Amino acid sequence: MSFNGNEGTMVASADAIAWTASFRNSGQFAGIKGIFYGKNKIKTLINQSGAVGIRVYPGIDETGAPVMILVGCDANENDIMGTNILERGSPCPPSCGGGGGVTNPLQG
Repeated sequence: MSFNGNEGTMVASADAIAWTASFRNSGQFAGIKGIFYGKNKIKTLINQSGAVGIRVYPGIDETGAPVMILVGCDANENDIMGTNILERGSPCPPSCGGGGGVTNPLQG
């Protein structure tokens, strides 16, 4: 099988809200609700020669904090290894938004 750039499924907001709530209520939740990555960094991954998408790997950094590693992938399902591997996004908390009384149901 190979990737074509159309992998993944868009889900309803209600499903996303339920799934993130389930995660926060699980034994796996370590306090990080989400991680933000800027579009320019994501474009760097997508714009690599041969890239048709992004694969996300969970990890634990040298301080014991959970991290997500984002890497471009080609049509043959191979990670594009090199200098463009993304991490060190902005975790929520503290970067959760919500200023001005706006609440986000994905964050609970």
